[in-house]
Amino acid sequence: MSNQSGQARGDPLVAWGVRIVSLLPSATEILFAVGAGADVVGVTFECDFPSEARSRRIVSTTTLPDSLSSAQIDAVVRARIAAGEDLYTLDEGALRDLDPDLVVTQDLCAVCAVDIDEVDKALEHLGCRAEVLTLDPMTLDEVLSSIETIGRATATGKRARELVQSLRWRMDRIASAVATRDRPRMAVLEWTDPPFCAGHWVPDMVTAAGAVPVVGAAGTRSERIEWSTVTDEQPDIVVVAPCGYRLEGAVQLAEEVVRAGVLPPEVPVWAVDADAAFVRPGPRVVDGVETLAHIAHPDAIAALAGMSAPIRRRPAARSAGLGPVQPAAPAGAATGV
Repeated sequence: MSNQSGQARGDPLVAWGVRIVSLLPSATEILFAVGAGADVVGVTFECDFPSEARSRRIVSTTTLPDSLSSAQIDAVVRARIAAGEDLYTLDEGALRDLDPDLVVTQDLCAVCAVDIDEVDKALEHLGCRAEVLTLDPMTLDEVLSSIETIGRATATGKRARELVQSLRWRMDRIASAVATRDRPRMAVLEWTDPPFCAGHWVPDMVTAAGAVPVVGAAGTRSERIEWSTVTDEQPDIVVVAPCGYRLEGAVQLAEEVVRAGVLPPEVPVWAVDADAAFVRPGPRVVDGVETLAHIAHPDAIAALAGMSAPIRRRPAARSAGLGPVQPAAPAGAATGV
């Protein structure tokens, strides 16, 4: 067994026809996107894209109870981390049966996946000689680089490079469309109870979308903040992108925030599909950039269906001082506009 950092990879780790276990939803997406999906034999309980990933054996599950509120999730996670308890379990029996040649994991966030130390211990205990590829992107460029890293590790380098080129081309088109426009101040929240700003690659996404990121810095970790911090930063738009939530759940949390009155009443609020295009560092983060660009510049960038919903939006007349912010239409009807 050897452990390689995704940020320092050079030569391929493995060749065609290997057995791959992915311990990250984003890595699973990348593996399928670069053409290595047929070699994926094990995934986590969260690996739901593409749908074919659901047919692979699950090797990692969460220890968190079901049906917790966002505040309860935060409390349980904090308590377990403080006690040194695991948030995920690794099925050693499944690993033994699958006998992987390559395991793709991360060492970025203890809340996001099984701890890398537990992976190493399990593989050593089983006598498994699998290579371990660790992906730890902190910026948008590093997310794209991780696609090429996986390409090199799975002998799909050409397809990985082509995918990255296509993603950069999409972002270039967005940049051209918004280049001459005013850049609104945008606050992206990764959690709402308690509030957390979105860090890592998300501020880069905001910048790429033609907006100015506030309450979060690129390449730094997401941090707990106070609602007063959001107000002090004077955002023009607030985007609720709660980690682990699809659009429906994000809408509910964003509506709770609006009802609580913790944001300036004149600021538009949007919910987005965080799991699909924001918190998983894979190819679909460019869908997230496009979604943010639509929110910031709706007359320049078309919406991607099912990615966003306005919770409270400002009528066009507001820019001339002619009216207050109005509640959005029902979220189900407004999704993706």
